[in-house]
Amino acid sequence: MIEILTSGVALGVHVPGLLLADRLRDQGVDATVSVLERLLPEHKLRTTAEMKVAFHRDFRLARAGQRVAADPVAAVDPSAVSALVERWRTMRVRQFVVFSGFWLRLVERYLSTCSIRPRVDVCHVDSVLSPSFRRAPDVGARPIWLAHAESGRVPCSIPVTRRPPLPWRDRADRLLVHGGGWGMGTYRAEVGGLRAQGFALDVVAYEVADVSDEDGGVRYHMMDPDWFPWLDDGYPPFGEVTPGAAPEFRRGTGHHGSFDLCREALAVVSKPGGGTLLDSLWSATPVVFLDPFGDHERSNADLWRGMGFGLSFEDWKASGFDVGPLREAHEALLAARDDVPDYSHVLAGAS
Repeated sequence: MIEILTSGVALGVHVPGLLLADRLRDQGVDATVSVLERLLPEHKLRTTAEMKVAFHRDFRLARAGQRVAADPVAAVDPSAVSALVERWRTMRVRQFVVFSGFWLRLVERYLSTCSIRPRVDVCHVDSVLSPSFRRAPDVGARPIWLAHAESGRVPCSIPVTRRPPLPWRDRADRLLVHGGGWGMGTYRAEVGGLRAQGFALDVVAYEVADVSDEDGGVRYHMMDPDWFPWLDDGYPPFGEVTPGAAPEFRRGTGHHGSFDLCREALAVVSKPGGGTLLDSLWSATPVVFLDPFGDHERSNADLWRGMGFGLSFEDWKASGFDVGPLREAHEALLAARDDVPDYSHVLAGAS
């Protein structure tokens, strides 16, 4: 049994864990996913939900908040931890894959009680250490990098889908614009300017107040605002929304719903989160980078630009929003993706 440990605080950490579980199950390997926030008391979950809205509305607050983020393990419910540990013993977990460093204190405690020590992989979605790993204990884990700034490469990856990318000629002049799972960053400010350049847009809104029907060239999409990753093990319910109409949120099968928009776009306009890099690679869709959320996302953008997989919004604007660089980045992604080792194959082969 492989136990995948994620956090619902960041979808860029949680969704790759869901993808890994699905890719392992595709190969007949038993895999389960545990979300750290399921160990927290209800009042802490309410605070987390309130923070998400506040960070969406104020990017400066979000940047300040991630620099002083507290370790959630200090607030976990001991009875919930005991139940989880007992489940690990009953299931005879032989491999942990850790996507959030906040899990490692709990994993360390569990390992100290094991006569036969499970293997531990630490899977980094970002290209440098993200905040949750910076003060995490050393449990002798094997580091797995889905992007690596120091070496300037993509050492391995988790396929979002086995379908090939959509050919460039089949893509409409449409951009996907979003701010990651929390809808953070400057993406909303760029909608008008991109429309003025003639691009149709798919915009992922975070709350209903972000949605407008004033421009028919903009389609808005949302995750179900009542859903949180700690509620279930499914992908985020996702759907197109229009003012005055009841939205129909549907779950992706095998991958998250927003990836289908990414696969059809000329580019993704977004802050440089690790989950966005993963979508970019498997859709062969370049990224136009907006302002990063912290130093780890700045490193992500530098890596992707250095590999020819994207460019900054400022550089694209200076080119007159020329689609030529986007096509070049698409072709670079196509050439690179087939040579990237599949992490799920590595795990399945060791099972």
